[in-house]
Amino acid sequence: MRQLRLGLAQINPTVGDLDGNFDRVVAWIEKARARSVDVLAFPEMVITGYPPEDLLLKPSFIERAMDRTRALGLHTKGMTVVVGTVDRDFDLYNAAAVLHDGEWVGTYRKRYLPNYGVFDENRYFMPGNRNPVFVRGGTVLGVNICEDIWYPGGPVEEQVIRGGAEIIINLSASPYHAGKAQARRRMLCTRAADNLAVVCYVNLVGGQDEIVYDGASLIVDEQGQVVAEGDMFAEDLILADLDFEAVFNARLHDPRLRKGRALDPGETSPRVDLPMSGTIASPAAAAAGTASSLATPAAAGATPAPSGGGAALAVEIRPALERRPVAIKRELVPEIYDALVLGTRDYVRKNRFATVVLGLSGGVDSALCACVAADALGHQNVVGVAMPSRFTSGASREDAEALARALQIRFYSIPIHDVFDAYRGTLEPAFSGAVQDITEENLQARIRGNYLMALSNKFGWLVLTTGNKSEVSVGYSTLYGDTAGGFAVLKDVYKTMVYQLAQYRRTLGGAAAIPERTLTRPPSAELRPDQTDQDSLPPYDVLDPILRLHVEEDRSVAEIAELGYEIELVRKIVAMVDRAEYKRRQSPPGIKITPRAFGKDRRLPITNRWVG
Repeated sequence: MRQLRLGLAQINPTVGDLDGNFDRVVAWIEKARARSVDVLAFPEMVITGYPPEDLLLKPSFIERAMDRTRALGLHTKGMTVVVGTVDRDFDLYNAAAVLHDGEWVGTYRKRYLPNYGVFDENRYFMPGNRNPVFVRGGTVLGVNICEDIWYPGGPVEEQVIRGGAEIIINLSASPYHAGKAQARRRMLCTRAADNLAVVCYVNLVGGQDEIVYDGASLIVDEQGQVVAEGDMFAEDLILADLDFEAVFNARLHDPRLRKGRALDPGETSPRVDLPMSGTIASPAAAAAGTASSLATPAAAGATPAPSGGGAALAVEIRPALERRPVAIKRELVPEIYDALVLGTRDYVRKNRFATVVLGLSGGVDSALCACVAADALGHQNVVGVAMPSRFTSGASREDAEALARALQIRFYSIPIHDVFDAYRGTLEPAFSGAVQDITEENLQARIRGNYLMALSNKFGWLVLTTGNKSEVSVGYSTLYGDTAGGFAVLKDVYKTMVYQLAQYRRTLGGAAAIPERTLTRPPSAELRPDQTDQDSLPPYDVLDPILRLHVEEDRSVAEIAELGYEIELVRKIVAMVDRAEYKRRQSPPGIKITPRAFGKDRRLPITNRWVG
């Protein structure tokens, strides 16, 4: 039998931290070595972090990244390690370095460079034009990167048909959006079954600015069945013992690849042989300063055979892997909640903040943000601030305090009415004769923003803003008021989903943190007497579907109206979205949750007269 123990190291690097990422990769190599892994794969551009953006325009950054990649070779004695990095000759490439038994022996350069959504790879990279395969112990490995596996007939098929690849190792940095893991899973299973190849997909995990990587790495057998799966939103080492005689036998009984070779007799993929030195330091032997015999893929787990002299040949017997259950389909709401927690934790920690502060209004948005922050950072690192005015109801004050008490976060109540009166008195000569309107409402929001920023400046706390995607879409926010802050947790979460997430959070452990009344009261900014959101907006269960159609699908007013929505309402909402572009350009980053988030995903001109 030709067996191989394969590992996928699903880890969380930090963009630009080349030395830290190097140390992290080395640590996971040693974890895999302790489990007798033969071939270990890391995600796309794990050395640099992804996406490094214009750091890739700095020659010193490129050289240091390649230096760190070369240095990894010293840590791969007795193993094959595939690691995402950059490569250069006369141009720059997104690359997979194949490090084998102590050396950098080969490189795959990404062929398909995505240039949509959050991706901008054509700005930095040249596409590769070669499709090498690597032969280890008689088993043929194909290596490719992220987008390359999404195209039927692309690099995967070339490596299988022209190179004879039996296993495809795909290094990815695939950003999360709700439900994407299931779509990826279906694609990878299809790619494995169509090519009668084992497909191993290793994805980044962690937050990078507005992007969250969900992990969910997979090993899929030649029949398209998932045999091992990584956790979502957590670092993980995914292991499987693979039998490549099963791949060969499956291909004997299925003529599709043979016909493909006959119909496409192009150049064969260049092959790189990966010979083994014959020794590998096991964890026990390394501690003793000695070396033990390397178990080749064929010999691993076999009974030691007598040599010609009658003595037993020492062969490392690897313990069998414990079978981890393959994950069942996750519910969408808990998945989104976990993405928000990870995205918040990594944005705060990777930017070297310890504590966050946010306004607690007694409403559902700030309540959910406080829960996410407490779960991400620990309750001791979250500060809630109630900033009541004369228009703040007793219910709002009570619910804000009850939430803080349930979460055990620090809590301050700092009224704004005296400062608001001072503002109005100062502005009275200029406002003489003008009626009160939205100006006075926005003043209150800006006072609150000033309070939070003062606390941030004084104590080094990061301000979290609490606006949701429904509000951000239509501009239902105050510039330099409730948009003031460093990170927008719910920026890509529609209001209807906010309520679902809040209900879900109430089910997690112990007493419900979010008061029931917070979920049942009509939502209100409480900037004037008896105000509710529906004074100027339709109900959110009407608004949100219209926003999805316009913002995420680019449907026209007429197309949306044809789906059953009143055309004048659609025109009003679309106009509100288009007018608010200038506000969104000045708002803090937030976690991408939907297929099309504001920011890099959607780039419209501010100065713009198109009406559609």
